[in-house]
Amino acid sequence: MKFVTKRIHAYLDYPVAVALMALPFVLGLGGSNAFALQLSVATGVAAFVLTVLTDHHLGIVRVIPYRIHLIVDGLVGVVFTLAPFIFSFKGLDTYYYLVNGLAVLTVVSLHKPEEVTSK
Repeated sequence: MKFVTKRIHAYLDYPVAVALMALPFVLGLGGSNAFALQLSVATGVAAFVLTVLTDHHLGIVRVIPYRIHLIVDGLVGVVFTLAPFIFSFKGLDTYYYLVNGLAVLTVVSLHKPEEVTSK
């Protein structure tokens, strides 16, 4: 049932990075802890840079293996899921991180392994 290919993932990366930078301002995150806004924006900037540097068809400077990109995404999912509890986020700040963290973990868990071609 794994259907998220490298190509699909690449198309998701840029819009997600931009959303992580913009949505905190649109939604007014940071009401319970200013770090709720800062963490998402910083993660969005890092995600954008990671995508630019990833070895997939939308990467610009393809120096980071896609496998490493997936590991980083998984770590972001874990951090986002735990952040509300570690940093005592409340209300919308909590929901934002839980939804995003679980969404990232879902996408990573649905990743379809790449076909190995023999030479």
